[in-house]
Amino acid sequence: MDKKLFTNFISLSIVQIANYLFPLITIPYLVRVLGAEKFGLISFAQAFILYFSLITNYGFNLSAPRSISINRDDLSEVSRIFNSIMILKIILMFFSLIILSLAVLAFDKFRDEWLVYFFTFGFIIGEVLFPLWFFQGMEKMKSIAILSLLSKLFYTVSIFVFVKSEVDYVLVPLLNSLGVILSGLISISIVIKKFNILISIPKFSDLKTQLKDGWNIFYSNIAISIYTISNTFILGIFTSDTIVGYYSAAEKIIKAFQGLLNPIFQSVYPHISKLAIVSKESALKLINNLGWKIGLFTIIISSLIFLFSEQIIYLFLGGSFLRSVAVLKILSFIPFLIGLSSIYASLFMLGFGFTKKWSKIILTASFVDVMLVLLFVWIIPLGEVGVSISWLFTEIFVVMISYLYFRNLRYK
Repeated sequence: MDKKLFTNFISLSIVQIANYLFPLITIPYLVRVLGAEKFGLISFAQAFILYFSLITNYGFNLSAPRSISINRDDLSEVSRIFNSIMILKIILMFFSLIILSLAVLAFDKFRDEWLVYFFTFGFIIGEVLFPLWFFQGMEKMKSIAILSLLSKLFYTVSIFVFVKSEVDYVLVPLLNSLGVILSGLISISIVIKKFNILISIPKFSDLKTQLKDGWNIFYSNIAISIYTISNTFILGIFTSDTIVGYYSAAEKIIKAFQGLLNPIFQSVYPHISKLAIVSKESALKLINNLGWKIGLFTIIISSLIFLFSEQIIYLFLGGSFLRSVAVLKILSFIPFLIGLSSIYASLFMLGFGFTKKWSKIILTASFVDVMLVLLFVWIIPLGEVGVSISWLFTEIFVVMISYLYFRNLRYK
């Protein structure tokens, strides 16, 4: 691993520590102070608002780093890409806010807790302002890592200072949003001052180009959300906030471990995208080596989670959440499966430009997940356990199909 790649990996690791491990400090506190019902409500609101994150991110989280990476030596072109994507994300953000407002007006479930949903939407505003994709493409992650760390530190400290009882539950999404918005504003100033980006109004043709580049990734991201975001959302529709609380508490623990893998993908992805153009054989060799290493690392993590599920739940969530043990056991092998799918489905297929094939895999996986969720939550009411089984089998499907694509290209 060269120096730049290693530096970006460390920086992205800091980002993921901020995004996933800091919440592990607050979750044990929040579930005890708020209880399963209010914690479930906040988790349901986050799942709902994340649909808008799909809209505002479009496919830019993967298409933009690749475009920036390829053109990063051309300031004019990088500025054009930056301006186009930022304008599109802002337009999509206001479109999302209109949809949220209509939902709050139309449905009692949202109207009764409207403050929670609008405060949670603040995360979308901060995410739009936070150009992680730009720093990935430029392979300059130090500044963004520090900002992400400070944002989560602000949220973590604020939770312990201001959230003292169940009645303070509305402050949880508000504090989270404030931290992200502040770091987003600072990051924009860094982009302009440090990288000398020329701010201008983009041409319509530039906007159209960016929309076209991100389209396949966009509708694939929507498909992915069906078996990630939507599982929590559907569970909340068919059951109660309390059951959502049992599921989402265990899910957040799994995602904390899963988040440890993101720096590898995010730091290597721009490198693979460029290497695939120069030497496909070298890119395939690197992906193959990563596959073995990540597979070994994640199977150890997954095995430990499975073996110590009850102890983990008791330590982080307390005795009142022992119902989450079954969920954690089922989901314990998700880090292993996500690790492999990140290598073979995302790093390989997207890095080599196989976006259409990748989209087909994800769309098929989403259909499988929906069928399983309806079976195990609606027809056979297994609640949080049913959603967990659905997610597990869907990830197995994605890994199997994507690895076959990789194997066929590697050994043909």
